[in-house]
Amino acid sequence: MQHPYTRLPARSFWRTAVAEPDPLAISDLWTPKFTIGQDDPVVTAGSCFAAHIGRALLEEGMHWYDAEPAPPGLTRAERTARGYRRFSFRTGNIYTAAALRQWVAWALDEEKPPEEVWEEDGAFHDPYRPAIEPDGFASHDELLHSREITLAAIRTALTKADVLVFTLGLTEAWHDTRTGTVLPMCPGTVRGTFDPARHVLHQHTVARVHRDLTDLLALARGVNSRLRTVLTVSPVPLTATATGRHALVATTHSKSVLRAAAGQLADEADHVDYFPSYEIITGFPYRARFYEPNLRTVSPDGVAFVMRHFFQALQGRTDQAPTAPGPTTPAAGGEDHWCDDAVLDYYSPRPVPPAG
Repeated sequence: MQHPYTRLPARSFWRTAVAEPDPLAISDLWTPKFTIGQDDPVVTAGSCFAAHIGRALLEEGMHWYDAEPAPPGLTRAERTARGYRRFSFRTGNIYTAAALRQWVAWALDEEKPPEEVWEEDGAFHDPYRPAIEPDGFASHDELLHSREITLAAIRTALTKADVLVFTLGLTEAWHDTRTGTVLPMCPGTVRGTFDPARHVLHQHTVARVHRDLTDLLALARGVNSRLRTVLTVSPVPLTATATGRHALVATTHSKSVLRAAAGQLADEADHVDYFPSYEIITGFPYRARFYEPNLRTVSPDGVAFVMRHFFQALQGRTDQAPTAPGPTTPAAGGEDHWCDDAVLDYYSPRPVPPAG
C-alpha cells in the first residue's frame, strides 16, 4: 500500500540522515531555493556571528558588497575597531529584526531617526551604534553626519544587492519609550545611562519577528524588486538574560522564536530562504564540538564547517559532505571580540574564594 512515506529519500528519516552517518558526514542539510552567482552582489547584516559571512564570501571569490568602505589612512586594526568591513554598512551588530526594520525605514526616509546623542567625558556616542567609535565622536554634528553616511550606504546596498543575508540573534530588546525606537543594547552597558522609566525590556514574539521581517523586506523590495533574502539564526547563546529565566532556558526560548519566524517566512515567500547555520552548530549530533570551552564562542573550525555547507549547497553538491575540520584552533580575540553583548559577562557574579 502506497502512502507519503513510501518513497521519501534517506535525508527524510532520522536514522539514515542523522543517527547512522558520522556527524561530520551529515550532508544535504540545505537545498537552496534560488541560485547565488559568483558575481551577484551579496550584502550582509546581523548579529556578531554574521560578521564571518562577508569574509567567507570574499575568500570563496564571491561578490560581498561593502557599501561603506573605510576612509583611507586607517590601519587594519583601526578599521576593525571602528566597525568597518564587518557588515555591508557600518551599523554595528544588528541583533533583532526590529532593529534592521528600523534602519531600513530610516534609510528609505519612511521614518526619521532621533537626533539624540549620548555625551560622556566630552565624547559623543550614537545610541543606535554605541560601539562603532571606541573613543566616540568629536561633536554632535560629526556623529549625525556619520550616521547619514551609514543610512546612505544602506540605501545603496539595498538598491544594488541581489541577495541580503541577515542573521537573527536575539528576541530580548530594549525599547526607548520616549522616542519609540528599539536600541541595540541596554543603555548603561556599552554606553549611555539606564533610565528605568524610559528604557523597557520587550521579549519579541514569533508574530513580532515575522511582522518586522515582512515589513523590512517589503520596504527593501520596494526599491529593488529583484532582492532575495537568506535568513539565518545565530548559534551564539545569550551572554545574559534580563527576563529572570535561567540563561539556558532563555537562550532556547529566544532561538526557538527566531527559528520559527524565519522558517515561517521562508515557507511563505519565494524570495526568502532559510540556511541552517544554527542547526549545524547546535545540533546534538555535533556534541558542542564547534564551541570554544566557554560554550558560547563558535570556533574558527565551526565557522568554516558552516560555510562549507553553504557553498557546497550553492554549487549543487548537496550529496557531498563538507570537508571535516581539523583540530580546533583558537580564534583571534574569539567570537566575543565581535559581540557587543559580551560586555554583559562583566556583570555576572564571580566565584567566592574559599575561606582561610
